[in-house]
Amino acid sequence: MSSAPSSARPTVVLVHDGCSDATSWVGVVAELHRRGLTVLAAANPLRGLAHDAAYLTSVLAGIDGPVVLVGHSYGGAVITEAGAAPNVVALVYVAAYLPEVGESYDALAQRFTPSPLLSRLRRTAYATAPVGQATELSVPGDCFGPLVAADLDPEVARVLAALQRPVDERVFTDAPTVAAWRGKPSWALVTGADRALPPPVQRFTAERAGATVLELPEASHAVAVSRPTTVAEFIHDAARPAAG
Repeated sequence: MSSAPSSARPTVVLVHDGCSDATSWVGVVAELHRRGLTVLAAANPLRGLAHDAAYLTSVLAGIDGPVVLVGHSYGGAVITEAGAAPNVVALVYVAAYLPEVGESYDALAQRFTPSPLLSRLRRTAYATAPVGQATELSVPGDCFGPLVAADLDPEVARVLAALQRPVDERVFTDAPTVAAWRGKPSWALVTGADRALPPPVQRFTAERAGATVLELPEASHAVAVSRPTTVAEFIHDAARPAAG
């Protein structure tokens, strides 16, 4: 694949969190379209960091021209690994963490007060090929509103809870082999009222990476749904330098 000229408009690729799916970006996608950007909301497999990053890398390989790669929460770990792809020109972390090489979420989170969501996650066994079992995590319906989406209408939170896709529990212990933010411009939107991913984790990793930071003090973990215009504008700001 030939490289695109630096003046080419970037494609924005959105990577969702665990216990979520690509529909969580619907409002952000609409807002980015209004700003004239091409957008792809990738389907994150949620089967482990190496697996998910490899899948995303294959998606990126099929895109001509530069890419602004956006990750929500665990999606931040995925873009940290997959963001090493040569056509990725900027990384945007939305209510996310920016892990270092060899640093799992569990190792990082031990430095901070734990999220109240961790002890409430539902663990369910699922079959793996050819023969085996693993454990996946989901958010109980009664926890989703108060702990994930406190700034949304309760009925909307119930819909999001019903749409969620469970995530393999290994995402807490998997660690990236590369930290793409070390060599590429990074942006981080910190959600100050987040009860799923502690704001101190978001702030610490964003500052460590030298990212451009915007903090929304009243925003929940579901900021892409509750504040799609603000999230889209933040992504658009990151895309402007990439567009030359």
